[in-house]
This record gives sequence, structure tokens and C-alpha cells, in this order.
Amino acid sequence: MQLNNEEIRRYSRHLILPEVGLAGQKKIKAASVLCIGAGGLGSPIAMYLAAAGIGKIGIVDFDTVDYSNLQRQILHTDADVGRSKAESAKETIKGINPNVEVVIHNTMINAENALDLIRPYDIVVDGTDNFPTRYLTNDACVLLKKPNVYGSIFRFEGQASVFAPHLGGPCYRCLYPEPPPPGMVPSCAEGGVLGVLPGIIGCIQTTEILKLALGKGTPLTGRLVLFNALDMKFRELKLRRDPACPICGDNPTIKELIDYDAFCGIVPQTENQGNPDEVTVQDMKKALDNPSLNIKVVDVREAFEYEIAKVDGVPLLPMSQLQQRFTELDPNTQYYLLCKVGARSAEAMRFLRQQGFKYVKNVKDGINAWSTEIDRNVPRY
Repeated sequence: MQLNNEEIRRYSRHLILPEVGLAGQKKIKAASVLCIGAGGLGSPIAMYLAAAGIGKIGIVDFDTVDYSNLQRQILHTDADVGRSKAESAKETIKGINPNVEVVIHNTMINAENALDLIRPYDIVVDGTDNFPTRYLTNDACVLLKKPNVYGSIFRFEGQASVFAPHLGGPCYRCLYPEPPPPGMVPSCAEGGVLGVLPGIIGCIQTTEILKLALGKGTPLTGRLVLFNALDMKFRELKLRRDPACPICGDNPTIKELIDYDAFCGIVPQTENQGNPDEVTVQDMKKALDNPSLNIKVVDVREAFEYEIAKVDGVPLLPMSQLQQRFTELDPNTQYYLLCKVGARSAEAMRFLRQQGFKYVKNVKDGINAWSTEIDRNVPRY
């Protein structure tokens, strides 16, 4: 692995670091990294890896660029809306450093393809935002003995670590043995995220990748960094490998990849069609247009969201106040519950049923679906 004159000029600030030097830059160039996700975390990771001179970057992402991504996913621009994220990422990376080999995998990573996707790469970086993919990535990396550089973000907080049992540290399952119940932890689409936060956590992940490639410094194996942007504070927790861990413990019971949607309690879409607990936005429109049906629609989003976008004639009863105010509702009336994408309204439905409400249903895909399918004058956010 040699550097030409142009690369020597490009990486000169690395080369004059004694900890890197010519030999270290050659190691960086020889390294290959698979970035799972080209979104908020994947953006700074891929861009700084390219600038640093990582020789081969793989991008796994099957999604397309949406306007709501642009507030934080700096790999993509306004002109990329509607394009494949993987294709957009490749174009940006090559623009930063044409010397980098970029391999795009425009597909969803799953139990069938994960091992084949990960096997050719030295290091894996987790830029995902859902629990099934995090557990899948973890298990595949443990089975293949690949370091898994982990990061996650939510609202104003983030965390990062390096999971590598083959290097003496714990894995993701040692930290989180069980996933939370479906809908318990809101997604960024439901809870929001400060746009700069993935830049901070992604840069921490990228730093760990470069340290692993160089074989220098003290990696985050066995440590979890926690960051709070509102307080501008970092904390660190020590992590230990769990001897009873089912994938990296002393007597592992997971010897191959499993069904991670089922493990996380997620019902496949094909099974979810025709869910008796759900109604569509078309059903909701019929209820609003025809009062004789005696169906009332209630919005369970928060007040600040209601200000952004609302459906005329639909009152607000925020989820955060539901436990105190549910007595304002009539348990003998039929209700359709609305939120942004259907997660919180499903939770509200379950709560009301526990209180004796028999005629409660969840509006599938929420006000976003209303905006897309019924009234485009209602903003999507």
C-alpha cells in the first residue's frame, strides 16, 4: 500500500503526526469500513472517513432522501430529495476524496444478507436508528469477529461505544440484553433530534474507527460515552462483558442470526394489514364528514406539534396529559386516535382500553398520512 504525491499532499497533516506518519496513513488507506446507514450518523462518519483516506467505504442504505432528512443528514442536499441515499452518499464521498473506493449496497440489511455484507470489511460502524438492525448488526459482528462502532441519538442526547468481544470488551447485548417494548422508545421522527447532535456522535464514532485502523490510543471498548447537548456534558460508564450473554458469553446460545423483527416484537407489515385495531385516514375522513356515525377523532400529539399541523375539527388531548385527563372522554363513545405516524396513538389506544374504553382505534400512519393522502395543505414535519 503506497501513497502517491497527491495523497502525500492531501494527508500531510496526518503524516506530520508522530502517532500516524507515513506508516499509519498506509494503514488507514488499507482499511475498509462498512457504514450501515447513510443518515444522520452515517453522514459525518462517511464524510470524515473519506477525508481521512480510508481506502474502502461500504454504504448500506435502501432509503431515499426526504426533505425532513436535510436538517441533519449532511451527505445529502436539496437537489438529492427523492434520490437513493446510497447513490447520493457515494457522489458526496467521491467529491470529497476521489481516491476512496465506495461500494454501495442499496438494500435493507437483514438476517439473510448481513454476514455476506459485513464479511469483506475490517470495521463496521452502526449508524442505524432502530432496534432490530442494532441487534442484527451486533450479532453478525460478534459471529464474524468484527469491531462494531456503535452510536445512537435522540432529541438532545447521544451515546457511543465500541463493541468487540474478540478484543476483550462487551457486545451490545451485554449493555441491552432485551429490546424495549415496541413503541416504548420514540423514533427521531416521533421525538425529534437536534440537527447537530449526529455530527458530534458521528465524529466520536469516526475517531474510534481511525484509532482502530491505526492501532493507536485507547478505544471505547468496555466504555460507553454519554453526551447531553443541552448541558454540554459528557459522562462515561464502564461496561463489562456479561458471562451469560447469549451471543458473546461463556456459553453462547445464539450460533446464527435470528428473526430480529420477531425478537423486538415487531409484526411484519404483511401480517399487520387489516389490523382490527387500526383505521385508515380515509376512515377518519368519513367519520369527520358524517357526524351521524358518532365517531370522534382525538389528536394525542403535543401542543407544539398541533401548532405545526392540525386537522380542522379534531381536538387535542396530548399524550402527556392522557393519564390525568382521560375522564374527559366518554367510554361508551367510539374514538379514532391520531398522532404523527401512529406510534403514540397506538400507545394511547392501549391505555384507554385498560381504562375500560371498548371502542377505540388507532389512525394508521397518523397526520403524515392525512397530509399525503387527504389534504396536502396540512404540513408534513
